[in-house]
Amino acid sequence: MSQFMVEFDLPHEMPEEFIMRIPQQRLKVNELMEDGKIMSYALSMDRQKLWCVVKADTEFEVLEIIGEFPLIGYMEPAVSELLFNNVISARIPLFSLN
Repeated sequence: MSQFMVEFDLPHEMPEEFIMRIPQQRLKVNELMEDGKIMSYALSMDRQKLWCVVKADTEFEVLEIIGEFPLIGYMEPAVSELLFNNVISARIPLFSLN
């Protein structure tokens, strides 16, 4: 299984329908993250770019996964297969009974 970086260009002006679909988008992204299909999801401060790392076997599978996004009709994706993706995981200290 590979990881792919997907970079989306978002519309400069967001129509009302786009804004109304944001809650659905967040729910879908959370679902895909829980399923282990999306590893990360980030939005630029100016709200013009969106990035996500998708775990899939092929680029076609990536397109199927992001095709589930409620906002996909408003976004222009560019997909790149990653050689590696180093991530710092949040580590919770182990609880000690001593």
